[in-house]
Amino acid sequence: MESDAGLAPEVESILAAARDRGGGGERVAVDARSLTDAFEAAEDDERVPIIAEVKPTSPTADGERTDDPIELAERMVEGGAAALSVLTEPEHFGGSAETLERVREAVDVPVLRKDFVLHEAQLDVVAADVVLLIVRFLDEDGTDDLEDLLAAARDRGFQVLVEAHTAAEVERAVAAGADIIGVNNRDLAKLEVDLGTFPAAADAAPENVTLIAESGIGTPDDVARMREAGADALLVGSAIMDHGGDSDVAANTRRLTQAETDT
Repeated sequence: MESDAGLAPEVESILAAARDRGGGGERVAVDARSLTDAFEAAEDDERVPIIAEVKPTSPTADGERTDDPIELAERMVEGGAAALSVLTEPEHFGGSAETLERVREAVDVPVLRKDFVLHEAQLDVVAADVVLLIVRFLDEDGTDDLEDLLAAARDRGFQVLVEAHTAAEVERAVAAGADIIGVNNRDLAKLEVDLGTFPAAADAAPENVTLIAESGIGTPDDVARMREAGADALLVGSAIMDHGGDSDVAANTRRLTQAETDT
């Protein structure tokens, strides 16, 4: 695939690395924990459904967390996270498949594998409950078709979070058969965040789709804004991880999961 001139250089670097990575070898089969059931359980417990992200660093982070990722994951669950997201991209996010495997063994909530998956073989790396497919990076020269990759992931037992950024991408995701769609508030062209992105794009999704707001969510007010716009759940990384700091990730998680009961 040729370089996308519309992408930020940091994202293009991540994609270049992803194109060069192969699969894990043997075909993965997963007995997945239900993400939507976890969201419903959080709602029943009067918690905002939050997917808390174990992300040691990122191109947009001010620093990194060197804490044991297993301890961080357990503390996030203690803080009320309905599910976890674990970065497995090694070069830009400090993640690994081994970390995801260890986290999934340590917790009883669904775990999302956060990575740039471009080809079916890249699904066969590690067992996770959910995998991420990004609309913008599929259906292009040198990548697999979104609909085919979605089917291949489900055939292995994965649930699939399909990420979009615009209403048109949401429509593409729905047409491909996605039933869990994340709307990323971060524009990958400039790496800028606009919390108006989710409301604008979410309107394109039918009512039977589970909608997740991603990126830029850091305060209870942000949580309220996304929920009012129709978010069934929220994916939060930096505000919980506190890159470059050492705050308690359980407290950071709880501040968001309890946002609706504290107002």
